[in-house]
Amino acid sequence: MASKITVIGAGSVGATIAYTLSQKTFVSEIVVIDINKEKVDGEAMDIVQGTAFRDPVDVISGDYEDAKDSDIVIITSGIPRKAGQTRIELAQTNVNIVKDIASKITPVAPKALYIIVSNPVDVMTYAFLKASGLPENQVIGSGTLLDTIRLRYGLAEHLKVSQKNIHAYVFGEHGDSSFVPWSSANVSGVPIEKFVKVAKDYGHDQAQFDEAAMEEYVHKSGGEIIKRKGATFYGVAMSVVNLCGMLLSAYESVTTVSSMMHGEYGVSDVCTSCLTLVGPEGVKGKIELEMTEEEIEKFKKSADALKAVIAQLDI
Repeated sequence: MASKITVIGAGSVGATIAYTLSQKTFVSEIVVIDINKEKVDGEAMDIVQGTAFRDPVDVISGDYEDAKDSDIVIITSGIPRKAGQTRIELAQTNVNIVKDIASKITPVAPKALYIIVSNPVDVMTYAFLKASGLPENQVIGSGTLLDTIRLRYGLAEHLKVSQKNIHAYVFGEHGDSSFVPWSSANVSGVPIEKFVKVAKDYGHDQAQFDEAAMEEYVHKSGGEIIKRKGATFYGVAMSVVNLCGMLLSAYESVTTVSSMMHGEYGVSDVCTSCLTLVGPEGVKGKIELEMTEEEIEKFKKSADALKAVIAQLDI
């Protein structure tokens, strides 16, 4: 059964998400909402005119009441990050925007699953959860899903192996304090370090693998893209649309998204990313990965960095 998805915010990220959704057969209706009505009208017209090669889909330039009966609501609104600006510096302005949106959208679509994409996403997820009063399972931040995809791309390029064979994740804040639990990273069950040796035996001439350099690549990718083209939107759009597919599937999936913590790894009362079971009911629960003591401390440190920001905000 095809679904109705509402996208709030028609900037580069929101419009790209709406366009990408329009190519997916699991969607039958897309509502796009933005304060700039002229722009959202144009985006909807442009997107729907490109859907001739799929089954019919409605793409509507709407208002909040048009979001009624949405299965998923995606929130992308906020002031975009500028070159040299950290995600955390965006915090209070975007918190205020998210709180205003929560007051308008949740009465209309109280049963929808909400995906928060606005940055800093972990703080925005926490703020939306508190402002909306919705059950925790219905509120999901895109979190480190994009970071994880960047990591897998980087590893695939280095190891010369398909991304689908790589099982490695980014945990913590979607930002500078995130980290990779390398102790569990593998290629089809084979530890990364061992796979590098095997690949060399088969004639793959690879540079020395450097975990720190790979994490730096993940951390800096967003900033490098912004420096070159002004914004990032393709990667996050693909990540969010993939997440929509997980939420609308018959079976649950395991991914790295941001949601409320309740003591996992010793972390509580903050939204951050770790392995999470998601599906038609939203967040089903966390799956605690076996991590080293050092990795657990990194996770706690990342959570504490987010808590320190939240403590300074009017949420």
